[in-house]
Amino acid sequence: MQTIPGVLKQTVHKNPDLAAIVDNGTTTSYRDLQHQVLKVAAAFQTKGLSKGDKFAIWAPNCAEWIVTALAGQTLGSVLVTLNTRYKGSEAADIIRRSGCKLLLTVDGFLGLDYPSMIEGEDLPDLQETLILRDKDGNDGFQNLLDFADAPLAEEALDYIGPDDPSDIIFTSGTTGLPKGAVTHHGQNISVFDVFTNAIDMQQGDRYLVVNPFFHSFGYKAGWLSCLIRAATIYPLGVFDPGDVLRRIEEDRITVMPGAPTIFQTIMDHPDFDKRDLSSLRLATTGATVIPVDLIRKMHEVIGIDHVYSAYGLTETCGVVSLCRKGDDFETIATTVGRPLPETEVILVDEDGNQVDTGEEGEIWVRGFNAMQGYLDAPEDTAHTITSDGWLKTGDVGTMDDKGYLRITDRKKDMIIVGGFNAYPAEIEKWLMQHPDVIDAAVIGMADDRLGEVPQAFIIARTPDIDTEALMTWIKERISNFKVPRKITVLEDLPRNASGKVQKFLFEEM
Repeated sequence: MQTIPGVLKQTVHKNPDLAAIVDNGTTTSYRDLQHQVLKVAAAFQTKGLSKGDKFAIWAPNCAEWIVTALAGQTLGSVLVTLNTRYKGSEAADIIRRSGCKLLLTVDGFLGLDYPSMIEGEDLPDLQETLILRDKDGNDGFQNLLDFADAPLAEEALDYIGPDDPSDIIFTSGTTGLPKGAVTHHGQNISVFDVFTNAIDMQQGDRYLVVNPFFHSFGYKAGWLSCLIRAATIYPLGVFDPGDVLRRIEEDRITVMPGAPTIFQTIMDHPDFDKRDLSSLRLATTGATVIPVDLIRKMHEVIGIDHVYSAYGLTETCGVVSLCRKGDDFETIATTVGRPLPETEVILVDEDGNQVDTGEEGEIWVRGFNAMQGYLDAPEDTAHTITSDGWLKTGDVGTMDDKGYLRITDRKKDMIIVGGFNAYPAEIEKWLMQHPDVIDAAVIGMADDRLGEVPQAFIIARTPDIDTEALMTWIKERISNFKVPRKITVLEDLPRNASGKVQKFLFEEM
C-alpha cells in the first residue's frame, strides 16, 4: 500500500507528458500537476499547515480543488470536504468540529459568496481562508503558486505512510448530527485500484467527473481513480445536460459515471440526437432502484459499451459492491453486484445472526474498505463497527446464491434526492428550531425528476401556521435538496408504545 501523493509521483514517473487535468480551457500534464502540488504544499507549510492538521475545501469541481487537496495531503494533513450546497451554518459546524486550520474556497460560484457565509461563526481553529477563484477575476490560486520561493522538497512524501489518515468526509446519521468518517491513504488506494481494475478503466481514458468532489463518488471514484490509472480528469463544476453532451463530443470523453437521473436527463435533452457520443465506453451508476429500461437505453441508445451499477457508503471509502463485465441489463438494474475482492459482506437479523441466502437482513461489511472510525466519536464508532471488524451499514438487502446483492430498504431512513443524500433526522432538527414547530417527522416521497424528495409532517403551536413561510425559513438554513417540498400540519404524530414515530403510516397517507 502507498499514499495518495505517492500515487501521483509514480504516475508522473511513468507518464510525465500525459494530460492530467483539462479544465477551463487549460491542459495540465502530470509533470506540471506534481510541480503545482509541491509549490502549493510549500505555501501551505509556510502558513503553518503540517502533518495531522485538518484543512477544508469548499468549492465546485475544478483543477484547483485537486491541486490543493493533493498539496495538503503531501504534508500529511487531512482533507475535509464541504458540500457546495451547504449554508454557512452547516459548513461552519463541520469546520469547527474537525478543527480545520485552513479553508480553501471560492467566491462567486452560482452567485454565492462562501467566505461571507461563515462570517461571524465561531471557528477557533481556522487560521486563514484562501480564495482560489473569485467573481472579480482575481487568481488566488496563482498567488499560492507564487507564494513560496522554491518548491517543497519531494522528501516530504517520506513523512507520511499508508496508515496515516487522508481525509474526513462527513455524513449525517440517525442522530441528525453529521459524523466525520476517517479513512487512510493506503485503504483508499487499495480500494480504487481494485475498483478501477474491475471496471477496466485504462491509461489515457478521458473521464468527465460529473459527481461533486466533496463526495466519495467524485473524489475517490473520480479524480483519485484517474491518478491510479493515469487517465485524464475533466472536472465539471455545474451539471448542464446540453454542456455535458457538447463536452462528450468535443473532448471525446470515454468515462462518465453518474446517478441514473443524469443519464435520463441527457437523453431527454433536445441536443441528444445532434451529438456524437461514440467515444463513451464506460459508465458506473447506482441507486436503490434503477429501471431496467434505463440501463438498456444507456447501452443501446447512448451507446455506452459497459455499464456498471455499484453500491457503497462514505464509511466504506465509497464502494462495497459492483456489477461485473457481461452482467445483463436486469442484473445491473436490480442488483448492486457482488462484493469487491477482499471484501466480506454478510446479512444479519436484529440479533446479529447471519440470515440464510435470499433472506432479508442488514448489510454488514468487513475488509480493507471499512473506515477507521468517526472523528472524535468513539461511541458512534463502537455502535457502527463491531469488535471483530464488521461495519454495520444500516442498509437492508438480500443476497442470492451467486453473491449478488440487492438493496431493499434503508434502515437509516436516508432520502436520495437526485444523487444527494438527505437525512430526515437532520431536517427534523432544523424544523424544530423554528419557534412555531413543536415536533416534526420527515420521509421521502416519490418525484419523477429526482427520484424522491423530502416531505415533512409537523405539530405546530398554532393550527394556522404559514407553511410557505416555514419553507422559506428553512431554505435559509439548509441546503436546497434537503428542504421539504411539502409540509403537512397534524394534531399529533403517530407513535408506537415506546414513543417512536411510525413513519410507515405517513407513507400510507
